[in-house]
Amino acid sequence: MKALVSYLADARSRVDTVLASATIGDEVVRYSLLGEGKRLRPTLVFAAHEALNGSSSAGVAELAAAVEVVHAYSLVHDDLPCMDNDDLRRGRPTAHRAFDVPRATRAGYDMVALAARVLARGLAALELSTERRREIALELFRAAGAGGMIGGQTLDLEAEAKALPVEALAEVHRRKTGALIAASCVIGGLAANGTRGHVEALRAYGEAIGLAFQIADDVLDATATSDQLGKTAGKDAAHAKATFVTLLGVGAARAEAERLAAKAVDQLRQAGLVSPILVELAHYIVTRPN
Repeated sequence: MKALVSYLADARSRVDTVLASATIGDEVVRYSLLGEGKRLRPTLVFAAHEALNGSSSAGVAELAAAVEVVHAYSLVHDDLPCMDNDDLRRGRPTAHRAFDVPRATRAGYDMVALAARVLARGLAALELSTERRREIALELFRAAGAGGMIGGQTLDLEAEAKALPVEALAEVHRRKTGALIAASCVIGGLAANGTRGHVEALRAYGEAIGLAFQIADDVLDATATSDQLGKTAGKDAAHAKATFVTLLGVGAARAEAERLAAKAVDQLRQAGLVSPILVELAHYIVTRPN
C-alpha cells in the first residue's frame, strides 16, 4: 500500500504540473481542475503505459492530464442545478456555488477544448504512427461522448425515481463512470505502442474496475459522511436513484465490487501482463475511504 500511495502522489504531481501551466488566467477552470482529487484516471494512464514497458515518458503526462480534464469537466456539469444540483465537490463548494451557474457552465465547455489542446501536445511528443495517435484521440472522446460518459449521464437522469434491474443499472454506469476509466487504461497501452491483445486486456481490466468503482461509490454514498467523502453524502437517496446498494444491499454490493476487482486482475494475468501497481489499484478502488 505504501508503494501505491507514493505512486498516486507522483502521478498527481506530474499531472498537476501540466494542468497548472495549461490553465493560466482562467480562475473557474483552475478551481475545477486543481482542487483535491484522487487523479485515479490519469494514474491508470501512467500505470498501463508502464505495464507495457512504454519506452518514453515524453507526452504521457499530457495524455493523462487530458483525461483528467475530461473527467473534471463532467463533474462541473454534473453538479449544476439542472443536473444533480450539488453544493460540495472534492471537499469544497462546487464551481457554480463558488462562482455562479453561467460561469461554471461555460468553464465546463471550455474544458472540453482544453482537453483537446492538452491531448494534442501530448500526441505531438510521442513517437507513434499517425494511426496510433488517431486511435488515442478517438478513445478519449468516444469515452466522453454519447456512447460513454454523456450517454450514461442521460440514462442516469432518465432513471431517477424508476425501478431498474441490475443489468440496466450496470449499463448506465459502464457508460457514465466505466467508459472513461477503461479509456484511461487503453490510452496508456496505446501510448506504449502495445499489441492489440495487450491493449484489449487493459480495456477488459478497465471495464471491470470501472464498474467496481461505481459500486464502491454507491456503498460509500450510503454509508459515509459528507466530511469523509468530500462531497454530499446520501444524494442518491435524495434523488430517488436506483443504486447497487438499493438493489443488492450493502454487503452484496461490496462483494460484487470485490468480484469485479478480482476479475480485472485475472484479465491481466491471462494476458501475461505483470503490473503490481495495476493490481494494487484494483484493490484500492474497492477499499478506498472516499
